[in-house]
Amino acid sequence: MRRFLISLLFATLCVAPARADPPIRFGLTAAVVREHLDLYDRLAAYLGRKVGRTVQIVQRRSYREAMELIENGEHDFAWICSLPYAKYRDSRRFGLLAVPVFRGEPLYRSYLIVHRSSPVQTMAELEKRVFAYSDPDSNTGYAVPRRQIHELGRNPDSFFRHTFFTYGHTEQIEAVAARLADGAAVDSYVWEFLARHGSPLTNDTRIVAQSEAYGFPPLVYRVGVEPALRERMATALLTMDSDPDGRRLLAELMLDRFTTADPALYDGVGRNIDRR
Repeated sequence: MRRFLISLLFATLCVAPARADPPIRFGLTAAVVREHLDLYDRLAAYLGRKVGRTVQIVQRRSYREAMELIENGEHDFAWICSLPYAKYRDSRRFGLLAVPVFRGEPLYRSYLIVHRSSPVQTMAELEKRVFAYSDPDSNTGYAVPRRQIHELGRNPDSFFRHTFFTYGHTEQIEAVAARLADGAAVDSYVWEFLARHGSPLTNDTRIVAQSEAYGFPPLVYRVGVEPALRERMATALLTMDSDPDGRRLLAELMLDRFTTADPALYDGVGRNIDRR
């Protein structure tokens, strides 16, 4: 009997502890306002409570980096720009999870901005000046202004005297506010978010033109994510506006809610790809 109890104790001690589920990795790009990342940490905590798993926010500098992490399976979900979604939506590597609703619509625009004291009123007047792009895979910060230059009958590769990439919409606004660039085309959500919070960057810049509306930067899931987890994440997002904590967080994010959408919402963005 004693030998049996000793053997049982030894076996119990040798049993490996149950492994906890790994964190859900949620990627962010410059499609969000990086200066308020605490909001996204709170969004991660909220979603973690709803899905029953830890959600870890992972930020990447470029859109290409964020897409590669989805494509190679290192991210489970991501909030990406509309152009990479439109460009790769048929790749069967990721799917549309949810779309933010901003000011009543799942849409945003590209704002052409200049310094508040600049006399410039149109894109044409920025010819031979310095222009700040966001990211080579940005819709509002790169593809849209290049399309607009094409529509002027000019070559976007030689239109400006000098161009550079900031890899962030806030950084574009900062470049114009500091007069490092004469103009930039930026995400309307980012500009309006900063303006609402009294940012000196928006105080020192002004909007001279707005583009047509495009599908808002979407939240996507990696194909291969467990279907039950994908469903729980989608439900957590789509019901935020009916939950008191969720509504408070949405208000801070300056969003109405999250909704479902047809991929056709991004057809207009897709047309910009061919004009780059």
